[in-house]
Order: sequence, then structure tokens, then C-alpha cells
Amino acid sequence: MSTSTKVARTEFAAAIAHIANERNITPESIVDGIRQALVSAYKKQFGPLDEDSHYTAEVNPDTGESKIFKFPVLERDEETLEVTKWDEKKSENVTPAGFGRIAAQTAKQVILQKIRESEKEQVISDFEKRIGEIVSGQILRMDGKMVIIDIGRGQGIMPPEEQMRGEFYRLNNRITVYIKEIRETFRGKTIIVSRSSKELISKLFEREVPEVASGAVKIVDIAREAGVRTKLAVQSTQEGVDPVGSCVGQRGVRVQQVIGEVNNEKIDIIPYTEDKYAYLKGALAPAENLKIEIDEASHVVTVTAPDDQLSLAIGRGGQNVRLAAKLTGYKITVQSATGDVKSAVTGDEEHEIDTFEGLEPEVRALLVQNKFTTLSDLSRFKARWMAMEEVSDEQKKMLMDRVEIFEKEMAERELLHPRTERFDKKENKAA
Repeated sequence: MSTSTKVARTEFAAAIAHIANERNITPESIVDGIRQALVSAYKKQFGPLDEDSHYTAEVNPDTGESKIFKFPVLERDEETLEVTKWDEKKSENVTPAGFGRIAAQTAKQVILQKIRESEKEQVISDFEKRIGEIVSGQILRMDGKMVIIDIGRGQGIMPPEEQMRGEFYRLNNRITVYIKEIRETFRGKTIIVSRSSKELISKLFEREVPEVASGAVKIVDIAREAGVRTKLAVQSTQEGVDPVGSCVGQRGVRVQQVIGEVNNEKIDIIPYTEDKYAYLKGALAPAENLKIEIDEASHVVTVTAPDDQLSLAIGRGGQNVRLAAKLTGYKITVQSATGDVKSAVTGDEEHEIDTFEGLEPEVRALLVQNKFTTLSDLSRFKARWMAMEEVSDEQKKMLMDRVEIFEKEMAERELLHPRTERFDKKENKAA
């Protein structure tokens, strides 16, 4: 055997072994991939082929020499027509002249593909261990309504339902995201990141507040409407530690760091207590002087609010009472001093539109996807959702009726309180 043949064998085998070791791929899988790719390349280059024959490729793992063989077909799958059995005793070498060049190009492509697949698998494997963490990433591009984010070695996908309402994602901006899951998609395994998850808030406080990180302060529960408002219940596990003060920080520096990370979303920090009445009052803040009745049998709370506290208890678009219901786990009904029910929520509502009676699930999903989750959104972008062909005329009328009532109320409020913006700022400060 000549020296050149030994060198060739050594070089090919060494190259396969090196790639296999470096990328944690078995040499057999690389060679098998080359075999399959060679058959595809042969069919593409020299087809159409004999339909009554089955074609395979042989690759010498030492020299890299490649050959194409064909065999008579014996059986096919009735549905797919794929060859399931062939006569191995009647093989015919059909390797064309000059096939070595095609084989070399094919082998190179297969190896590069294997390397890419290996790298992706390694990245996915690394991030599977990091699910539940937060990471700073840079926005790379938009893919339809999905945001693609560079999160270090990999790329995270943020679908519409994981995005924050009212937040605009600009290329190259840096944002903090929560690694939510590894999801199987048509593109394979994909890293899903979130800005709307309540766990993002929890992890941000863990990062900014040493007492939360050490366990001296425990986050009992979080109710969140991403991009607008969050209610956070905290409890001390060590005597002498103020849970609310720890999370707020000196002059509010700690909570402001978290607020800045979530695009100035409002955050209410509430002390958790086993006293259900006190806990409910804290959850319904900034409203005061509330009369609370708890029916444990039906798990319903009836809140009677003075006229001047009614709007604060309910919140804009019913948000305050919705978040309070989520946080406490009670169904909450808010009524005026005269007994008129002004709001009733179950705690299952994620957005203001979830309180709309008659809203179809398909339409609801479409509105959420487009971030039209409040009456304010529907009012501002009415031309856009009115133009949606997927929304029936009946559903459009139902939504428009609510929008018209909302706009009328806003106009009346503007007449009564022309300096609404200043009033809202004072209300937010009190919250």
C-alpha cells in the first residue's frame, strides 16, 4: 500500500475524529450523514433514476472513498411508497466518473451541517439548565410579531404573548428577559424568553434586594398585568426585617431599579399577613375606609367603598380590583355605599377585555396578540381592529358600544377635571 494512501486514510479519519471529539458527535453519525447526503446528491445530479431500484452509498471511514450502489426493489410501503426491502445479493456499482468531487463537496456540507446542529444542541442544553433565570439581551431583529434577542451564546424568541403591553422593541436596544422554557417549534427546539411573566418581577427583586436573595424577605405572591401594574405581596422570615422597606430601599432606590427595568410599570408592594381583612385592604390600596365582608363558603369578598374611594378601589378599567383578586385568590365584588355593584371579578381575568361579556375566545386571542387589552387601547386603535376581517360584525358592534361608553365617560371626566394628568400623577403616587 502506498504512502499517499496511508496519509489520505489518516487525514480523513483524523478529521472525522477531531470534529467528533470537539463537537461531541459520534464519528458514525457523521459518516451516516454523509452516506444519506451522497444518495441525495447523486439523485439530484444524475436523475431521474430507475424507479424499480433502491440506491445506497458506501463511504470508507478510513479513506473517505465513496461509491453508489443500486439494488432491485422487493417491497414498498403501501401508503408512502417508500422502499422497505431490496435484494442485497444483486448490487450494481453505478458510481459515475468524477463522483469524487461531488462526494467531497457533499461531505463538507454534511460536516458543516452537523457542526451547526451540534452547536445548537449544546446551546439548548446549556439554556435548559438556566430556565427560570433572567438575562440581559440585545434585540437583533423582528420576525413578524416575534422579537429575536441575542442572549449570549444563543438567541431567544419572544412571542407576542410574552411581550409587555405598550412596550416598543427597537433594534440593538438592551433589555432584561426571563428564560421561560425550551419549546419545540417547526424550527426545532427554541429558547422562549418573556417580558410579561410575573417571575421576571420576582427575579429582578431577587437581584436588587439582598434580603430577598438571602431569603430574609419572601415574595409570597405576585399579580401582574405586564406593562401597566404589578402587586407584590412580601413577608419577612427574620425578626426585625421590614419586608416592604427592604424592597423599596432607601429613598426608593431598589424598587426604582426594578421599575426602570420594566419600562416604568407601576409596582405596589404589600405586606403579607394571615389576617385576611388586613391583607385584602392592602391588596385594594390605595383605596381607604373600605368595608370588607368575606364569605369563605363561596370564596367571595364584598367590598363596600365610600363614593370618594370607589374609583380608587376599582382602578382604571377595573385593574386595581382585578389584581387584588389575583393576589388574594378571592372573587371580589365592589359596591357603592348604596349597594350598587360597580365591579365584580373572579381573579381569572388577565386583561380588561376578559371582563367583556360575549367576547369570543378567537377574537380575544387576536386582540391580545395585537396588544389591544384595555378599553383605552381599543379607543386609540379602533381603526385597526375595526379593519380586521377575522372579527365578525357582531363582535365589532359589541366592542364599539363599550368604546363609545368609555369615550363618553372620559369626555365627562375631562370636563370635570381638566387637569386630569396632574390628578393621575397624584393618584399614582398614593398607590
